[in-house]
Amino acid sequence: MASDLKEEIKKFVQELTPKLIEIRRHIHMHPELSYQEYETMEYVSKILSEYGIAHEKGVANTGVVALIEGEKPGKVVAIRADMDALPIEEKNDVPYKSQNPGVMHACGHDSHTTVALGAAITLNHFRQYIKGTVKFIFQPGEEKNPGGASLMIKAGALENPKVDMIFGLHSDPRYRAGEIGYRYGAMMAEPDEIRIKIKGKSGHGASPHLTVDPIVIAAEVIMGLQKIPSRMVDPNEKIVVTIGKIEGGHTTNVIPDEVNMLGTVRTLNPEITHQIPKMMEQIIRGITSAYGGDYELKYDFGYPVLINDEQANDILVESGKEFLGPENVKEVPQPSMGGEDFSFYLRKVKGAFYRLGTGNPEKGITEYWHNSRYNIDEDALPVGAGFMAYLALKTLQKL
Repeated sequence: MASDLKEEIKKFVQELTPKLIEIRRHIHMHPELSYQEYETMEYVSKILSEYGIAHEKGVANTGVVALIEGEKPGKVVAIRADMDALPIEEKNDVPYKSQNPGVMHACGHDSHTTVALGAAITLNHFRQYIKGTVKFIFQPGEEKNPGGASLMIKAGALENPKVDMIFGLHSDPRYRAGEIGYRYGAMMAEPDEIRIKIKGKSGHGASPHLTVDPIVIAAEVIMGLQKIPSRMVDPNEKIVVTIGKIEGGHTTNVIPDEVNMLGTVRTLNPEITHQIPKMMEQIIRGITSAYGGDYELKYDFGYPVLINDEQANDILVESGKEFLGPENVKEVPQPSMGGEDFSFYLRKVKGAFYRLGTGNPEKGITEYWHNSRYNIDEDALPVGAGFMAYLALKTLQKL
């Protein structure tokens, strides 16, 4: 691809920066939880309309799909951005702080949506260089099962026209603005969800021998489940078992009838994943029966392991080195145990997922995902938009 076009794109996105910051801050100030992204959908539609970009809203209820057709025929490349926020109270003291109590863009989806919009605006401007079609998928519900990606696929987001290759990104404060991170093969884990109810027999706290204490049983179950990664599975396998919520009891001197727990299991090997429920049943059954209690276990399999396609990753890395410089294209050293529903798209079409650097220690921007003080270096917005536009053009050229 001509170097002068690369420089033209960089110049264009730099001039677009104030608009990108405006977009990102608006979305950040008005976060919406998974599958409730109605205002965000309308705002994305408004921005696309401002630039004359054809799109359809209401896909899978709150999603948006935009199309930019080039002046020359060719393949179809898709760009995906997620739009939902998290149930977290923001603690950042910034002018664009969340205006929705208890809801915050603490995972960078506001920046993902902004970067994709910026890439769409850029490609619309350079439409004459597009050989084929670029499809933009703005999806709901990445943070919550069954995953907005699965719903967008069911709604036909990968069809009409059929997508040949897809790319997605995630902001990452471990990399600086101007850098991206890539990884071949497995990049993110399968995030399963578990719900456990421990059933006991209530009674007076001063007479525990007349009860079956579900709190004590739950404590042993929590510790017992940690034996799965440490003693029941090959230590070379990466597995996380976490109980994130425990609820039971009402006062100081009453042993309750039951305790409820919520948790997550993260795995990178699908074969191991499907063995975990049996291991859990074995542990929980053994502990509860030893104390005369009972249990219920509900195991919900989550998003698949995210595995990048080699050809797509080759294009990603090559494009990154050309647009950002080789020194700014970093290999992610190991898979993340976080989950990502972009994996659903990768089961249907070739593609790759990458990290967009958004950190800046000098500005105090270092907090990791899902933190109440999560923020981004907004210098990453034009970089992200420009690179995403360049990546789309390069991919269409390669395909």
